[in-house]
Amino acid sequence: MQSTPNYLWLISDILGQGATANVFRGRHKKTGDLYAVKVFNNISFLRPIEVQMREFEVLRKLNHRNIVELFAVEEETTSRNKVLVMEFCSCGSLYTVLEEAGNAFGLPESEFLIVLRDVGAGMNHLRENGIVHRDIKPGNIMRVIGEDGRSVYKLTDFGAARELEDDEQFVSLYGTEEYLHPDMYERAVLRKPQQKMYGAIVDLWSIGVTFYHAATGSLPFRPFEGPRRNKEVMFKIITEKPPGTISGVQKSENGPLVWHHDLPLSCNLSRGLQSLLTPILANILETDQEKCWGFDQFFAETNDVLHRIVIHVFSLQQVTLHKIYIQTYNTACIFYDFVYNQTTVEPHLQEFIFEGRHFELEPHVHAHNFPQTSEDNPLILVNRETVDKVGLIFQEPSIPKLHSRYDLDLDVSCTKSIAGVVCQARKIASTLLHYQELVRKGVRWLIRIILESFHEILHRKTEMILKLNFCIATVERAKNLYDNLRQTTILPPELNEIPEIHSKLLRLAGSLESINRDLKDIEGAFLPGSQLSDHWAYEKGTHPEDRNIERLQVLQDLITEIYHQFKKDKALHKLPYNEEQIHKFDKQKMWLYASKAMSLFKDECVAKYQSFLEVAGDWMKAMHILRKQVLSVANQFVNIEQEVLTYQEHIKKLQELLPQKALMATSSDWKSPGPLGYPSQNTLMEMTIGMKKLKEEMEGVARELVENNHILERFGALTVDGGIQNADHL
Repeated sequence: MQSTPNYLWLISDILGQGATANVFRGRHKKTGDLYAVKVFNNISFLRPIEVQMREFEVLRKLNHRNIVELFAVEEETTSRNKVLVMEFCSCGSLYTVLEEAGNAFGLPESEFLIVLRDVGAGMNHLRENGIVHRDIKPGNIMRVIGEDGRSVYKLTDFGAARELEDDEQFVSLYGTEEYLHPDMYERAVLRKPQQKMYGAIVDLWSIGVTFYHAATGSLPFRPFEGPRRNKEVMFKIITEKPPGTISGVQKSENGPLVWHHDLPLSCNLSRGLQSLLTPILANILETDQEKCWGFDQFFAETNDVLHRIVIHVFSLQQVTLHKIYIQTYNTACIFYDFVYNQTTVEPHLQEFIFEGRHFELEPHVHAHNFPQTSEDNPLILVNRETVDKVGLIFQEPSIPKLHSRYDLDLDVSCTKSIAGVVCQARKIASTLLHYQELVRKGVRWLIRIILESFHEILHRKTEMILKLNFCIATVERAKNLYDNLRQTTILPPELNEIPEIHSKLLRLAGSLESINRDLKDIEGAFLPGSQLSDHWAYEKGTHPEDRNIERLQVLQDLITEIYHQFKKDKALHKLPYNEEQIHKFDKQKMWLYASKAMSLFKDECVAKYQSFLEVAGDWMKAMHILRKQVLSVANQFVNIEQEVLTYQEHIKKLQELLPQKALMATSSDWKSPGPLGYPSQNTLMEMTIGMKKLKEEMEGVARELVENNHILERFGALTVDGGIQNADHL
């Protein structure tokens, strides 16, 4: 046990150790509260006194949520060495998080955004106070759990920090070699003499490497044997890196360097976030300090990412889920362009469904007024044209080769890799299942919307038939009167259109027969068991009740448990005979669990998903043809309705030229629309009332027509008698 006047700690309770100090978990003597106690060793006192005091002075100057807080500077009771009493971070460091099997291929997107936010905010506080850290890496970024249950990351270890303004430079060397700026690497690691000066932006290089590591689970620059074993190749990679690239890897011994402009396929970040992150990485992982971004631009770009909202979009035909990062003040027009960038579906072809309903955005509505979406409840994107299915693009995980010989170090390393691969397989399987569930939901909604459109067409057809029949009856009455009058009376030339209108109305009535056949075909397509019902969506693929994800999780937990035991075995360096045999048995079990997990992943999750994807693609194409058919029928009805309205206008004009009300049809002229459509209850009531009124009006018209006929007969008789008398006179 060691202590200061107010704190105490056990030397066995160590949290971390460095070249000049060790960090222990300590407690306050009066309250028992936990603290991190940094105890400096004798090597630290070989440094100049101003260097020794620098960390104290820096920490006293800082006060920020994302900087580990300094509570006291005391002396150890026996040695009188300086002791820093700091905030205790119970969750370890970002490096600890990245060492977990679940993060072997990078952090989840939500966690990465927290790292981006907290590291950026902490660095901004350092720059506001004119401080350069000089040793940014995952091990110096501590993690705690905030009051809201989410992670909070804090910068720590300011032993290398010093005050330095943006326009100042320094010559001393600090840092960890994998995260060192290339100019510093050459002198610090390769021991080559040089006269270069370094500015504060060397921290940006370290931040870039840290962000890449957090996003992918791997370092961006990797020689074949690793950075520490092949330092010359490491230096070659970081100094010869082409502009715009964010990683360089040597995949074989003495092999070529492979450069990448994008994050690897195994990365867990969405394409939407990757498109914003990669330009940031490319511009801070810049070898030339003159071309590298400054802190102001770095903070501006990261804040731009953090202040965006996410709109989740699922492209139904492509079977792909997207996260659209958009500013709250951006309009729907910009949103459509962002969707196009990720899906290649052009804005004018984009159609959206949300929560089972057709969803439209006004072009100038702002993003903060968009509906709240999530991965489980996204906007469903439907392309108005056919589009090929894509599905989830992923790198299929494979189990690394297991060494047959007994080796504690190799066994730990290999088991850790296998645990990470199985975890990645479980994540991919979960995403595949999620995509299938979204397809099922989207298909169900799309069928509902098309059926609603179909029923609207039926209703519209019923109303249109009533209008058409009434027009036909009216024109027939007009035609009969026209035929009678034109033999005895000189009529206006406009009335010559009556026979043509009559024939065109009959043609329209005839065209309804072909439309009725199309409607029956559409209705039949959705019957249970038909081609466009959704029965296939529940017969094919995988389902939550299969519990494949839970099975993979059980196998992953068993492998992780063995991995933790192997770490304990490694710490002992050499095992007794019985423990050694148990270790070997566990190694066999671990391989069995891993093989079973990969078989479940490939044969159940991936194979059935691919089968589901094929059927879904065929269904989407058939549905596209049907939607075009529905649209064609709807357009035909619109055209017919327009023609009927035009003819109604003609009839109104004819009413002015013929005897009053001569064109009105009788109740017997109405024709039943038949069983082709079913109007709503309200429409039926309105039609019944209208029919009663029309019946009364028709009866009045009939009486007037009888009287008119008598008048015409008398007028005709007088005309005939007058003609005979005139002939006799002649």
